[in-house]
Amino acid sequence: MSDLLNASFLTALIAGGLLAGVPLLFASLGETIAEQAGILNVGLEGMMLTGAFVGFLAAMVTGNVWIGLAIGGVAGAVMSLVMVLFCVKLGLDQIIVGIAITLSAEGATSLLHGTMFGESYPRLDAVPGFPIPVLSQIPVLGESVFSQPLPVYVALVAVVLLSWLRLRSSTGLNLRAAGERPDSLDAAGVSVERVRSWAEISCGALAGIGGAYLSIVGAGTFVPFVTGGMGFIAIVIAMLGRGRPWGALVGSVLFGMSLSLATALQVVGIDIPVDIVNMLPFVSVIAVLVIFARDAKLPSALGLPYLRGSR
Repeated sequence: MSDLLNASFLTALIAGGLLAGVPLLFASLGETIAEQAGILNVGLEGMMLTGAFVGFLAAMVTGNVWIGLAIGGVAGAVMSLVMVLFCVKLGLDQIIVGIAITLSAEGATSLLHGTMFGESYPRLDAVPGFPIPVLSQIPVLGESVFSQPLPVYVALVAVVLLSWLRLRSSTGLNLRAAGERPDSLDAAGVSVERVRSWAEISCGALAGIGGAYLSIVGAGTFVPFVTGGMGFIAIVIAMLGRGRPWGALVGSVLFGMSLSLATALQVVGIDIPVDIVNMLPFVSVIAVLVIFARDAKLPSALGLPYLRGSR
């Protein structure tokens, strides 16, 4: 009986950690790309929130999850153009512009939701899991890891692709150079502005997909401020991952587990107060920062505007 309870707890914890961690994973992958290019995207929360709202609307109208995720990514990319214009091209403070994006997104999505739906909260149909043959039969891991909705597997594939691009392609080399030595990249004849612009747009698109996943697959509905600070947690995960997509994956799943801990405990008959559940992710962030922040290595030009020809 004890073994059965332990297996049920682990299955619920791992499955919930993946499901809750995927929005963080998409956003932290985007932030990783931006930070490697020298951009600190504090507006990540606003881009996720915009993607969550627009993606939810698209999925509700079309009845298609993939269209909703794609439109959410486009919405996040459009929001990122504000960072591109004011920070990459005009060299303004990235933190101030990012905060402005987040506050604007919070106000706009809340207003639009109230105008369109009032006090009602329409829901989407649950997205079914996709069991992988053979692997889904593995005890504990099969039901928790290999029976997830298809967008979860897309996120895992994105980790592999970005890891390859970072280490095995000229795009990854240019990206890292834009964050570490933009003057050297400029001297090599590569436009720092162009590299940083595309990095920021990619960041916004991934953040938008993460937000859309949260409202479409995770919650099945949109409520104002649904991201609940996930964008800021994703920034921490990206920093602690040291620019490695696999580090973003590990961090996202761990924080996702802290979010799903209450559900896992309820499976084995243990109930804990809601306030403690809501507090756990942020306590985890503080604990991780205290323990590991000194070891985090950030690009030397992170947050610094670059003027062509400067040294």
